[in-house]
Formats: sequence, C-alpha cells, structure tokens
Amino acid sequence: MLKLVSEMLCARGGQKMRPSLCAQIRGFHTSKPCLSPRSFFGVEDFIDDDNSRPYTYQKGKKSKNPNKHVSFKQRTVAYMEPFTLDVFISKRFVSASITHRVTCKQVAVAGTNSKDIKAVLKSRSDIPACLSVGQILADRAREADVYTASYTPRDRDKFEGKIRAVVQSLIDNGIDIKVYLD
Repeated sequence: MLKLVSEMLCARGGQKMRPSLCAQIRGFHTSKPCLSPRSFFGVEDFIDDDNSRPYTYQKGKKSKNPNKHVSFKQRTVAYMEPFTLDVFISKRFVSASITHRVTCKQVAVAGTNSKDIKAVLKSRSDIPACLSVGQILADRAREADVYTASYTPRDRDKFEGKIRAVVQSLIDNGIDIKVYLD
C-alpha cells in the first residue's frame, strides 16, 4: 500500500499533497484495486495553512492586545446596571424592549405590531405611537420589578424625535433611564 502512495506522488510530479486517509477499493468497471483519498470532512479538510489547528469559527473579534488592562468599571458595569433599553424604529412600526445584560433575557417588550396596540393606534410609527409604546413598556417593566435601565443609542441613531419620545415616556411613567451619549 505504501508503494502505491509513493507511486501516486511520483505520478503527480512530486507535488506536495495534504495528508488524507486512503482506502483500497475496487474499480467500478475493472476488478483491479485502486487507491482513492477518503476524508468525509474529517479534520484534514479543515486544517489551517500552517497545518497547526482546525479552523475555529468565532463571532467575536480577537483583541489586538490580549494583555490589555480591563478597568474595574468595564468589568462591573453589567452587574451595576443590569438592564438595558433597546429601541427599534422603522418606517412601519416601533418596538422597544428591556433586556437583562448578564442573562440576555428580555424582561419587558412592547411594540406597535402587537394585536392589543395595533387596533387602538391610528398610525404605527408616529410620535403618539412612540409615547404609547413607552407607556406600555413601563407598565410591563414595573410588573417585572425593573425600575432602572440604561440606554446607549446606536451609532446611526440620533437621540431626538421618536427615540427621545419613547425614552421620555418611560421616564414619565416611573422608569429611571440613564442615557449614555458619546
């Protein structure tokens, strides 16, 4: 069998081949045994260029400096202010939710696409709709014993208009919102 592998290498002109499993099978039309590579997506298919380790698929980016100091505030802010407000406004509807940072569970959700709000509103994306979403979200948050949350607008969002109406409605209805603007 080793002789066959070396013959294959010579037949390819001495090119480097990746190591793979070889199985001895019989040809379809001939009864002569032939050597064929066999991997079935084994580890050898997912080896890096330097053949060191299998590929790893990670969502997070690698830090340029792994020994970088992480401040006390950065390590504890998720526990000191555990709830975050997320507001999404599109051309058709408005939705907002309060999420627990550590467990990533949504504590309270309100949106103009839900059946109970959809029937009452004239328009699902104007300022009165934003005010009603804030009021309903505040009621649901108080039911879940959440009285404070933090809000950081996304890079593309400006803290004005409809987003400000949702946050102001939450504040007016008894939920303390800390807004972090850059």
